[in-house]
Amino acid sequence: MQTLTVELGERRYPIHIGAGLLDRADLIRPHLAQKRVAIVTNTTVGPLYLGRLTSALKNAGVEVLPIVLPDGEIYKNWETLNLIFDALLTHRAERKTTLIALGGGVIGDLTGFAAASYQRGVPFIQVPTTLLAQVDSSVGGKTGINHPLGKNMIGAFYQPRLVLADTTTLDTLPERELSAGLAEVIKYGLIRDRPFLDWLEANMDRLIARDTAALAYAIRHSCENKAEVVAADERESGSRALLNLGHTFGHAIEAGMGYGVWLHGEGVAAGTMLAADLSRRMGNISQADVDRVARLFKRAGLPTVAPNLGVEAYLNYMAVDKKVEAGRMRFVLLRTLGECYVAADVPAELLRQTLSEAVARG
Repeated sequence: MQTLTVELGERRYPIHIGAGLLDRADLIRPHLAQKRVAIVTNTTVGPLYLGRLTSALKNAGVEVLPIVLPDGEIYKNWETLNLIFDALLTHRAERKTTLIALGGGVIGDLTGFAAASYQRGVPFIQVPTTLLAQVDSSVGGKTGINHPLGKNMIGAFYQPRLVLADTTTLDTLPERELSAGLAEVIKYGLIRDRPFLDWLEANMDRLIARDTAALAYAIRHSCENKAEVVAADERESGSRALLNLGHTFGHAIEAGMGYGVWLHGEGVAAGTMLAADLSRRMGNISQADVDRVARLFKRAGLPTVAPNLGVEAYLNYMAVDKKVEAGRMRFVLLRTLGECYVAADVPAELLRQTLSEAVARG
């Protein structure tokens, strides 16, 4: 087991990464305010791992309330959130009852938002079971739900007490989900860690083959990057925005296609290619750099061509992006491979050129 820490003063918390951690109730027990938890999971993850986690906790004297939700991005909404509240209220969960998110990014976001809201705040723990959740969404305290007009537009910053990443859960992860997680892994190399980007190029085949050592290295390195950024800018008032490389375009793709049609990581990959193209038009990087990024995404099994939503549809969806400030769109762009910045002065004609070319190809 490897342990990292997200340094947030009195709210600092550990990230444990390793095999077989679902059975380690001793890692969870010290973070519980009372010997009662509600485990929130879904119909896909529940049959695989809910029993293991429940048994471990019960053997440690902890009462468990299971809450099983439908699976899919399409269910990341108010109606599903209310299913959590219904169960908590029906079983008289108290303010010291800890919510445990057992699943991928959707479950983590829903559970975290429920924890932030229920009785104005109860403790919660992240137990991510997908690569994307283990390297990104479980760390940093972003929680929320989708709205038909925009992704993750309703939510709260609310930090977990613990992140417990059991790498053996990746054994049952579908190939498409594994690839989606690699999009966020690649992101860290592009935004702030050129040596990691080089390592990914040299080891992508090992990651796709689920080499245990390679995955463990990628997860730890990604979490280290995420933890450093979050500690410096918890509420995304500055440098944390760089973690959204490709996300402005990617969220537009997810919303425009219908939530769940494209996985989040797929949207991020295609969105990053749009950001790379725009970065090239801004004079920052070369076409060779853009091609290099595309090759890495392709090797990871990810799309590099965005769907044809139409230029105006892209612009409309991006207009409600969380980075919009004073009515102006802001984009995370590549300054070089391994360094990014937030641009608020992107010429409209260059943005339209990027979108027009993408629409024609898509």
